[in-house]
Amino acid sequence: MKTGTETHSAGILVVDDDASLASTLRDFLVREGYGVEVALSGAEALAIQAANPRISLALIDLIMPMMDGLKLTDELRRRDPELTVVIMTGYGTIETAVDAIKRGAEDYVTKPFDYEAVRKKIARLMEVVELRERVAQLENHLERHPCFENIVSLSPAMEKVLDRARMAAATDASVLVLGETGTGKEMLARAIHAASPRAGRPFVAVNSGALPRELVESELFGFRRGAFTGAYADAPGIFSAASGGTVFLDELGEMPKDVQVKLLRVLQEGEVRPVGSTRAVQVDVRVIAATNRSLSELRSTLLREDLYFRIATIVMEVPPLRTRPEDVLVLAQHFAGRLSRRYGREISLARPAVELLLGYSFPGNVRELENLVESACAVSAENPQIITDKDLKPLLGAGVTATADSPHLNESFSMEQMERLTIQQALRVSAGNRTKAASLLGISRDTLYRKMRQYQV
Repeated sequence: MKTGTETHSAGILVVDDDASLASTLRDFLVREGYGVEVALSGAEALAIQAANPRISLALIDLIMPMMDGLKLTDELRRRDPELTVVIMTGYGTIETAVDAIKRGAEDYVTKPFDYEAVRKKIARLMEVVELRERVAQLENHLERHPCFENIVSLSPAMEKVLDRARMAAATDASVLVLGETGTGKEMLARAIHAASPRAGRPFVAVNSGALPRELVESELFGFRRGAFTGAYADAPGIFSAASGGTVFLDELGEMPKDVQVKLLRVLQEGEVRPVGSTRAVQVDVRVIAATNRSLSELRSTLLREDLYFRIATIVMEVPPLRTRPEDVLVLAQHFAGRLSRRYGREISLARPAVELLLGYSFPGNVRELENLVESACAVSAENPQIITDKDLKPLLGAGVTATADSPHLNESFSMEQMERLTIQQALRVSAGNRTKAASLLGISRDTLYRKMRQYQV
């Protein structure tokens, strides 16, 4: 029994046309520490749900006038697919319970109540509700404050990159990230910043290739009023605005050589000179740069040699998706799960769809995979939606064949082998923590246990 001072963030809605019974049940749940709303009809219940987004569980009487419990369940869950429903019935037959669960109810209780049984059921269900809320809060935090745990990967190649990135985060050294377009270079840079002592300060990203050549210097280092036509007031520039934090310079190889000289001064002396100023301004900034060019091209042609050696203190290369087939399955599941939460409906991938993805070369890498899954979801309103190979083929076009860079994808390769390998890798990455492994894979812990038994993991 709870102490009475323990409270729960989520709320409970009791719906019963018997006012006396509803009041008694409300008083019991309040003593258990829950926030409770009472409705005496389906219409009143819908009005309360609309006014109170904190309702997470509904106890609904099966037999009511105007709108019975099953119809009300349908409508409440249509408005909030995450709502947990428990049916209350004096007709506790198996048929009634099965019908209620088919309509989306999580459980049922019979009248007259065994209050100890009710207490245990509600406690179990609310535990799940509150855990789900904490997970949602964590995911929201991760999206706003990315860190290494938010980078979904199971491949040994990416694990090596992440290990190196974690070590880089503990230093203040400049970092150079190499990799093809769409591999997630900026996400890795944000993770390094979020895990560093500068995490509470700004992270400013700038695409060096997207800035007009004549504006690169003033954008990066600022300018003084009157420095050029249109300079009506002083402007600090990106490096001053990010002082104390991190500047991410994407497509570093596209930066003009004359601007590179000034960037070198920032790295060496920690100061910038705004356009039109005779005075240098001190800045405390860490620089993380990225490029899709090769290291040899960057060093021999695109960068000044002195800048190259200064900025390439720590170098890491993000491997393309086609070389790490282990990540295709887990990333596809991750994107489907994220879209499920966004659209409020269940979205998953059929086995033929995953097999199709495993044979694709992904020239656009992880970004392309994310766009493929989202495109397949955006044109459907099915709930649940199972993405099939037929949904994906029009989006993939040519190139749906095993590549030379994917040695695992041969004639003897099977979906079962891929799943077994992915589960083993998830358990390794999570140090054997099955709950964490299931979360990483985007499946429930029960499903993980079943597949572990199936594949004898």
